[in-house]
Amino acid sequence: FLSDGVVGMKTALARTYPKAHFQRCLVHVMRNICAKVRVDDREKIMNEFKQVHQQTNKEEATAVLHDFYTKWGKVYSHVIRSLKDIEPDLLVFYNYPKQIRASIYSTNMIESFNNVIKRKAKPKAEFPTEQSLDVFIGIQAMSYNDRYFNRIHKGFGQVQDTLESYFD
Repeated sequence: FLSDGVVGMKTALARTYPKAHFQRCLVHVMRNICAKVRVDDREKIMNEFKQVHQQTNKEEATAVLHDFYTKWGKVYSHVIRSLKDIEPDLLVFYNYPKQIRASIYSTNMIESFNNVIKRKAKPKAEFPTEQSLDVFIGIQAMSYNDRYFNRIHKGFGQVQDTLESYFD
């Protein structure tokens, strides 16, 4: 599962799907870091933090992350403390083939679908009932699925056999 920092999401998922992996969206993590550091430091900090998801393997990424902690820990202890709290959820995507890592460390695909929903719902001032909203969203989801049903997201076709073996 991939999620932003919604409180309780990881706990609920662990209860329902105890064997599932949980990855924090690195884009949301970066936005949170940006919001908590001085404007003058943002570009430098972001360029350094981006190195975490550009490594060859999890060990290298962990080393880069820990170097990041060391470098910025004194100036931004609250940011580093927050990152350490969620560290187990930051590098889960390295457990998967490199061809799909860029797709699974960010909620961009999900947010893209949410933007479609927002764009199509905007002309409607309001929905008369909650059920009408549910029907509207359901129709949008089915339409989206129909449009992209035969599309294989970048990298997934190359590693289909590997991914299927995870579920044997």
